[in-house]
This record gives sequence, structure tokens and C-alpha cells, in this order.
Amino acid sequence: MTAATTLPPGQAGRTVRPERPRLTPRQRLSRADVRWSPYLYVSPFFVLFALVGLFPLGYTFVVSLNHWDLLSGPGEWVGLKNFTDELADPLFWNSMLNTLSIFVLSAVPQVTIALVLAALLDANLRGKTFWRMSVLLPYVVTPVAVALIFSSLFGETYGLINNMLGAVGIDPVQWKQSRLASHLAIATMINWRWTGYNALILLAAMQAVPRDLYESAALDGASAVRRFFSITIPSIRPTIIFVVITATIGGLQVFTEPKLFDATSATPGGAFRQYQTTVLYLWDLAFNRGDFGKAAAVAWLLFIVVVAIGLINFAISRRIASGDAPKKPKGRTKTAKNLVEGDVR
Repeated sequence: MTAATTLPPGQAGRTVRPERPRLTPRQRLSRADVRWSPYLYVSPFFVLFALVGLFPLGYTFVVSLNHWDLLSGPGEWVGLKNFTDELADPLFWNSMLNTLSIFVLSAVPQVTIALVLAALLDANLRGKTFWRMSVLLPYVVTPVAVALIFSSLFGETYGLINNMLGAVGIDPVQWKQSRLASHLAIATMINWRWTGYNALILLAAMQAVPRDLYESAALDGASAVRRFFSITIPSIRPTIIFVVITATIGGLQVFTEPKLFDATSATPGGAFRQYQTTVLYLWDLAFNRGDFGKAAAVAWLLFIVVVAIGLINFAISRRIASGDAPKKPKGRTKTAKNLVEGDVR
């Protein structure tokens, strides 16, 4: 039996809440630690991001609104004049077209070859670790060394590729003078360095796909190609979207490869600016012409283009993913046979 609680006169029928036990200082500290420590653990990333990301971004915008000289520093306030001048400059649009061309020639083959390479590495090979680490070697090599080696391979007079073409009776290609040829050469350098890196990311996603799906599909008579397109691709679609977005961001900011492709050229990006990318054009504005204001404006224009293309790319990828994703039929379970035969779409 519990003891009856005596209430003061006039308060009969009210619910009496039991008093909360008073916490000791140690208990308060423990409760605060559980509540606030997760924010403390993740705060260093956001602090560093604010220092090396947000602050330079905001400061660059301030520089873009001024006539800012490399030597004399800030000058008069010009507002959006730097932006309008660059949008009317043919050299800016030339650099944008070069960037988009190199991006298409590098990103599309890069993701495609990385998918195939990851599928091959996912197979039952001897020495799996050796082959998987081998594809990462190009990524470890210094970009400057990669650019110098490939600039020699694509040399117009004594280049290895032109010598091989001449041996079979094909005229040498003007790799550093032709716009399309130079774009192909630079895209080849980018693909050689980044394909293995993306392949390992896709391989990690393929390793998480349940193996019983492949076994069931094989028992149902599905070929390896059919299993790849009906099971592997739908299962790793989020990773493919991630790789495509990162390849887009990196492809639109390419700088090292075109900068070192022809070290003898006085003009960055070729004598006729035939392979001058937007970042290389920005560098030319800032350090060759000394106009930091216009260079900052170009940096912000490129930032807007990268964000816009990234969002469009993400939206298209999500739409394709949601439209092609297998849907679970009512009253049945999703099996490898359903995926292969396509009766769950």
C-alpha cells in the first residue's frame, strides 16, 4: 500500500507531480557530454572549411568588385563591371568551350572504362590485390610528371605516337597546334590518371552487392553481360552518380595538364589559345596581366557554372535512377530472376 498524499485546502483533485531528483555536478556534466560532444567532434571540419573554403570564396567576391592590381593592390570600386567585361570577352568564351570539350572527352570515357575495369577486378582473378593496387599507380604519380611524359609522347616532331603513325604510313598529327588533337591528348592524360581511382570506388560498391543475386541469376541462365547490366548497374547506381558528379567538378577545373602540355609556348594554352581552359585563362589574367579583379570575376563565373552543371547532372542522374530502379511487385519478393527478366520494372 502507498501512503496517501495530503493536499493543502482548495487543491483537492489536482495531480501532484513528483519532484525531479536533483542531479549531482558529475551527472550534469555527463548529460551535457552526451548532448553536446557529437557537435564538438564534427566542429573541426566546419571550422577548417570556413577558413579555407568560405572565407576565400567571400574574399574573392570582394576582389571581383574592385579594380585590383597584382602589385598595387585594391583600386577603385567597379561593381559588376568585371563580370560584364568578361562575359563580353571572346577569350573567356573560348576558354569555356575548350573546358567543356576537354571535359566531355575525358569524363565520358573515364566513367565508362572505370565501370568495365571495376567489373573485371571484381571477377575471380589470381592475385586480386596486385591488380587492384596496380590500377591506382597512375593516381600516385605526380601530375607534373604525367604531363611531361605525355607531352613527350604527343610531341609533333619526335613524339612516340607520331613515330608509330609514320611507321604505318599515316601523316603525323599536329597534337599541339590542332584544337581537337590537343583536346584529345589532354583528355588522354586526365583519363590515364583518374580512371583507376574511380574504378576502385566503383569496385568497393560492387563488393557490397549480395553474391546470392549473381548465383541465382547464373542458375536462371543469365550471361555475365546480362548480370552486369541487370544486377550490378542498378545496385551501384548511387556510387555511379557520385563518380559522375566528382568527375564533372574535376573536369571543369582542369589546370595542370593543359598548363604543362606545351611548356615552350609563350601563351598559356597554346599559341592560339586552342586548349586554354577557364582555370588557365584565370591564371593568365591574374599572374601574367596582373588583373586580380577580372581573375576573381572569372573564378566566380566558373564557380556558378560548376554548381549549375553539377545540379543538372545530379537531377538527371536521380531521374534516371528513380525511373529505372526496380520496383518490388506486390505479393512477391525481388530476386535475381526478377531483375534479369525485367518483370519488376
